[in-house]
Amino acid sequence: MNKKILGGAVCLLAGFGVVLVGCQATRSGYESAPYQVVRKAGKIEVRDYPVLMVVETTMAPVGEGSDRSFSKLFRYITGGNAAGAKISMTTPVFMNGGNSSNATMAFVLPAKLSADKVPQPADASLRVHEMAAGRFAVLRFRGGRNAANETGYRGQLENWLAAEKLPALSGPIYGYFDPPWTPPFLRRNEVMIRIAPGHP
Repeated sequence: MNKKILGGAVCLLAGFGVVLVGCQATRSGYESAPYQVVRKAGKIEVRDYPVLMVVETTMAPVGEGSDRSFSKLFRYITGGNAAGAKISMTTPVFMNGGNSSNATMAFVLPAKLSADKVPQPADASLRVHEMAAGRFAVLRFRGGRNAANETGYRGQLENWLAAEKLPALSGPIYGYFDPPWTPPFLRRNEVMIRIAPGHP
């Protein structure tokens, strides 16, 4: 093989390795919402989540201008709160409601922040509350955040629930774990649906 071609291939592979390791390191550098896996079925997991404290805001419907939900939440954890406190970023960023007028985005707050220690937002459009503990069916997938991916993977999860005769207790919630500059094929995304705690 031509040395220049070989050298280029080595550099390309090395660069890909840096991107891969860098993305994994970025994701692993954040505290993540805890859960316990109680069952696996192919790509689907049934998980138990504890109570999670979250800060949440309503998202603008698609087509109604730029949505500043992420920026609002990010300002909150970087000091835009009643205590002026800096709060660590966590994963995932939760989104639910799809493209409806009541769609929301939420950051999970670090576990060390109990309900009585969470500072209130300076922005009145944000709210702090507890996400109830519960059992969820979860499907992990890769790719960018878009309607086609969300609809397709939600459909797969709903079909599995129907086949298992497991009734859904909530609409889908999407979890996004990676920053926007992460290549789509390396991203960790999830769709989750709450089910009754007695169902394995």
